[in-house]
Amino acid sequence: MASGEEKRESLLEIRNLSKSFAGLKALDDVSFSLKTGEILGLIGPNGSGKTTCINVMTGLLKVTSGSVVVDGVETVKMPSHRVSHTGLARTFQTIRLFKELTVLENVEVGAVSQGMSRSDAVSVATDLLEEMGIAEWGAKLASELPFGHQRKLEIARALAMRPKFLLLDEPAAGLNENESDLLLEMLRDIPARKHVGLLVVEHDMRLMMNLCARLHVLNYGKTIAEGTPAEVRANPQVVTAYLGSTA
Repeated sequence: MASGEEKRESLLEIRNLSKSFAGLKALDDVSFSLKTGEILGLIGPNGSGKTTCINVMTGLLKVTSGSVVVDGVETVKMPSHRVSHTGLARTFQTIRLFKELTVLENVEVGAVSQGMSRSDAVSVATDLLEEMGIAEWGAKLASELPFGHQRKLEIARALAMRPKFLLLDEPAAGLNENESDLLLEMLRDIPARKHVGLLVVEHDMRLMMNLCARLHVLNYGKTIAEGTPAEVRANPQVVTAYLGSTA
């Protein structure tokens, strides 16, 4: 049973975040916030700064200026392994599984990385594989999983870290329409069931319009809109920059 501490609402704040590479601004004064229980979509054209934003938030890239704050704790000066202990977990655009380990062991790694005992990690991993619908693959090597299941495994491993906020970088990449629909149903339940905030970067607009309560739109590293899917779809700047007139 969840404790009162686990049910306490958490807040992730991105404040005036900027990141430059050799003078080129990949992120330019980006701000948004996310609470546990919410789903926020981060969208925009290729090269708009979405993955850079996640990489800065999780400590893989050093910030040029601005802040990332989790429940009042500033994280931008922390190494990436310490950022994860503040409550941020992520998946990658290119799947990064431990392919020489079993499916179950991959999820155990996420739990153990946060200080959980091996026996508790096994229990958590077993439950997560059941929830993801891939429990029967637990003893198989991760490299043997079908591609769509590998995406689920990466999400399960991130959830095993017991995050406050889960950052998903193109979770539907490489999935067919049916697999994307199944992913949508799975992701929709996660915030309430796991009491996390979900930040999703994705180009599948059908999935995003149906999944996200809010969308934050980047173009050339700058915020050009934020609002409900209906508001974003009707925004002329977003239509011109990204969605096109048929969206």
